[in-house]
Amino acid sequence: MHKRLFSLSRLNELDHLTFEKFQPRGQINLGPLQADSLERAFDQSRHFAQTLQGWLLLQGPYGCGKTHLAAAIANFAVGLGVPTLFLTVPDLLDTLRFTYDNPETTFESRFEQIRGSVLLVLDDFGTQNATAWAQEKLFQILNYRYINRLPTVITTNQNLKEIEGRIRSRLLDPELVTSVEIVAPDYRNPADDTGHHELSSLVILSDRTFGNWSDRHGEGLTGTDLQTLDQAFQAAYKFAENPKGWLIFSGTYGCGKTHLAAAIANYRASLGDPPLFVVVPDLLDHLRATFNPESTVRFDRRFEEVRTASLLILDDLGTQSMTPWVREKLYQLLNFRYNARLATVITTSDKEAEIDPRLYSRMLDKRLCTFKGISAPSFRGMQSKESRPASRRRN
Repeated sequence: MHKRLFSLSRLNELDHLTFEKFQPRGQINLGPLQADSLERAFDQSRHFAQTLQGWLLLQGPYGCGKTHLAAAIANFAVGLGVPTLFLTVPDLLDTLRFTYDNPETTFESRFEQIRGSVLLVLDDFGTQNATAWAQEKLFQILNYRYINRLPTVITTNQNLKEIEGRIRSRLLDPELVTSVEIVAPDYRNPADDTGHHELSSLVILSDRTFGNWSDRHGEGLTGTDLQTLDQAFQAAYKFAENPKGWLIFSGTYGCGKTHLAAAIANYRASLGDPPLFVVVPDLLDHLRATFNPESTVRFDRRFEEVRTASLLILDDLGTQSMTPWVREKLYQLLNFRYNARLATVITTSDKEAEIDPRLYSRMLDKRLCTFKGISAPSFRGMQSKESRPASRRRN
């Protein structure tokens, strides 16, 4: 039985993935939140391997280390003589499908081998084609293991909301399931060590920081202009240290709104907590692209990623063509975040009358939103020698 199970796995290809070869704090310069999440996943995985009690759910993006930890658990268990089955979910489903044309085994016997394995490790849950047959077989396997409390490891890059409801309800059982989310970036792409979301435009704005913000004292601006710039800076820095509520910057093109929004994002990224920074016209293009039949991402998944981001920064709200579809999607996005009280930064060059009144009424809610209008004109690049860096002028 042990040999038959091992032959179904691809552990012989993954025998190098062990706890000893895993770097708990990451192999690149991670921020503290990213490194902490990775170390927590390592500690929980090692504890699970030693006890084989309950279920372990590892969530995180591609390349963050989920498969290494899952394989390390499986290799550790095999070393102890525990019958272990390690399968990616697409391979599991293919294994079951092939039994229909395999005279050497039956579907029933193969199905029983999988669902009854002493330890079952399911890698890449959610990458399978979600046909009705696939959903039903996965539910039957996991429901059997749930009822019998059989040790199970699952890795996924999906949000739990995207997982079929019956399976999701079992994964949310705190008495059985230990859930760990890894927020580290892809270790196979160390050049991008910020962990930015694929939609994020922050990479091209990495030079916009609080440290190189100009107070513009050498431009001959009015006292009111300088005051609104300073107030916007102070609000941005305060928000960056503790992102809560909404922060809205309004003003003409080039007045500094994007710099402050990017400075907030870069500050959070430096702490290992990169937000989703996206220019609104680009966001709408990304959403439209999901309607392409060749798109690998569904619209509902992309939209959910954006509207539920822990910190969302929307740059240039209002520069997009306001079709009825655009209006409705932006309203749905921001209304959800308003009701959920999710941290949000918005920059806009629109006048009050040009903003969708449904959105504007929410922006004016002082219980949640801080509105900072910048009256200064576009930056002309002149700064007096006496002007000090804005980062030294914090209150």
